[in-house]
Amino acid sequence: MKPLILVIEDETAIADAVQYALENGGYRVRVSQTGEAGLSFLSREKPALIVLDVGLPDMSGFDVFRQIREQGDVPVIFLTARGSEIDRVSGLEMGADDYVTKPFSPRELTARVGVVLRRTVLGADGGGPGADGCTPFKLDEGRLQILYFGQPLALSRYEYGILRTLVRHPGQVFSREQLMEQAWDVPDISDPRTVDTHIKTIRRKLAAVRPESGAIVTHRGFGYALRETW
Repeated sequence: MKPLILVIEDETAIADAVQYALENGGYRVRVSQTGEAGLSFLSREKPALIVLDVGLPDMSGFDVFRQIREQGDVPVIFLTARGSEIDRVSGLEMGADDYVTKPFSPRELTARVGVVLRRTVLGADGGGPGADGCTPFKLDEGRLQILYFGQPLALSRYEYGILRTLVRHPGQVFSREQLMEQAWDVPDISDPRTVDTHIKTIRRKLAAVRPESGAIVTHRGFGYALRETW
């Protein structure tokens, strides 16, 4: 049976576009236009993943998320307004699996749904770093340092911010803009293509420790992710 996706989104045009894209991607979709309706559906059915808008008419998406977590650990992707960095950061810190900023490409959202579901399946099967956290990276945030196979990496400020974001979420695909939002104090003043240069430098530094490891994976047209299996 096709995986069931619950979309909690009050804007009809967005909800329709998301539903169309996801159904074309091979998913079953149920749309709820309020947080209360979404939670009511969740009490009766068990979707494989929830796409949750932060700005709902009856309650905060964050409050909906908290109640979702009280019922189980179904993966959640937040939809947030562009420019609302605090919403995106808060969502990830609360434990959301991913976020997409409006306006967005329904095709990108469908791809992100697939990535999260694949990562969830790997974790449930006990395979890959998502299951036990066994990656060759170690974050020492007190020293603002990242170790790779036990070797400390000499990273610039932005390189550290980018790699830290990837290491915290193995397998999750981040766009250039999302990486800048995590690593830059004022992301809007820089060209997103700058991220490509930093990724190239990070890869060179990783290869100096362990050649051909392919730690950072390029998802063409979408962004970058940390390799899931080692």
